[in-house]
Amino acid sequence: MPQYKVVELREGLMGSKMSGAKLEKVLNEHGAQGWTLRDITAVEVKGRVGPGGVEGVLVTFERP
Repeated sequence: MPQYKVVELREGLMGSKMSGAKLEKVLNEHGAQGWTLRDITAVEVKGRVGPGGVEGVLVTFERP
């Protein structure tokens, strides 16, 4: 039965865009542990301070 893991990545609270390097690091770290990328979904992630949210992605991994 496969396992699934979801990692939440979001932009900085000051409105900076999420870097490709950050995403690449997460993909490589999980790949080294045997996880395979299954899906990337854009979402609005609730911020730590105040109402509203910030743009982010949910990265879903799968492994046997």
